[in-house]
Amino acid sequence: MAMNLGSPEDDEDGAMNATINTTPLVDVMLVLLIIFLITIPVVTQSVQLSLPKESNAPTQTRPENILLAVTHDGQMYWNTRRIPDIPTLVAELKKEAVKVPQPEVHIRGDENARYEAVGQVVTACQRAGIAKVGFITEPAGR
Repeated sequence: MAMNLGSPEDDEDGAMNATINTTPLVDVMLVLLIIFLITIPVVTQSVQLSLPKESNAPTQTRPENILLAVTHDGQMYWNTRRIPDIPTLVAELKKEAVKVPQPEVHIRGDENARYEAVGQVVTACQRAGIAKVGFITEPAGR
């Protein structure tokens, strides 16, 4: 901190002016205030949740389940029957969607299949009104 010590010529009485320069103190305090304002919401912004535990249940293959496969080149198969295009798939799925109980759709996508091809199958299921769609994967390490 600096002190302003005037010379006797500046003051008529010859007394010294001993005021403290508080500008650096205010600068430091403002920087600390900004740091606290930025970091406190990050620290206190957590909601107590009970997160679900990971579980890997094997699929129960039932005859009424629909098994769709997407190959690496984007071709679609209903069990082993090739589906030529998305409108045909939607029409076939609409026939199945009206059944009670509604069958589940299980999608098997090749690991080299484009995301777009698998996404089109999921969108077709949505357009047909299928309520439950799942993805079939292999366990890690195979």
